[in-house]
Amino acid sequence: MSARRRPYRSDVSDARWALIEPVFTAWRARRTGPGTAARVHDLREIVNAILYVNRTGIPWEYLPHDFPPYKTVYDYYAKWEADGTTEQIHDLLRDKTRRAHGRSIEPTAAVVDAQSVKTSANAAESTQGIDAGKKIKGRKRHLITDTLGLVLAVIVTAASVHDSAGGKQLLTELATAHPSVTKVWADGGYQGRVFNHGAALGIWLEVVKRPSPNGFHPLPKRWVIERTFGWLMQHRRLVRDYEALPQRSRAMIHWAMANKMSRELTGESTPTWRIETGNPPITS
Repeated sequence: MSARRRPYRSDVSDARWALIEPVFTAWRARRTGPGTAARVHDLREIVNAILYVNRTGIPWEYLPHDFPPYKTVYDYYAKWEADGTTEQIHDLLRDKTRRAHGRSIEPTAAVVDAQSVKTSANAAESTQGIDAGKKIKGRKRHLITDTLGLVLAVIVTAASVHDSAGGKQLLTELATAHPSVTKVWADGGYQGRVFNHGAALGIWLEVVKRPSPNGFHPLPKRWVIERTFGWLMQHRRLVRDYEALPQRSRAMIHWAMANKMSRELTGESTPTWRIETGNPPITS
């Protein structure tokens, strides 16, 4: 963070930055070619700006002026999405979080589900669709999480893409990235072709049925992914899909989870950033 500005609540602390700084140092060291030596922007400030957009939901061009120029910030955001740096940061923090919970890095069980959200006007019509069940025109986030609710695989499609089609693609990615997973819990929308596709990959798909039609009941196993969707909704940029490209939407999910996991690892809640006045506290 620049010493010339006051911190924002979304800024990474020293402890949180220490978790991910080596990845960005290595990334910058790999950057070669004309103009690279002249890049003077602090990568921590770029990360702070991305998290500010992610948490507050503002358009890029409305970034406060004490951040680097918004076009510069978005350029880094796009580069890190395209070259896998964003996902690398996310996966690093996920591995650390699993270790902190006493789990091995590679999970053996997972949960799958999808969430449809409306899109903004800048999303291409070809990347949108209508979820007939939810009556939502927009995009759909297909997620697989571990049993802690941490994201293992995510794809973003038009909302018209059926859960079974997205589920098959997710299981393929899961089998490649996490071959140790042999059990996945799902809802009724993932039966049939998804079940057979999972079996061919060595993954047993179990459908978790609702215990009763009356009242609210946390669904066994599946409630963890519903909580993950709740974590994502705390980041206003994800309440609606504002990204022009689906892959940028996927990156926003990774940044939201990175924000959540880094805070958990350092034991931090969102700071209030109150200015210390030196006055004694008021007691009743």
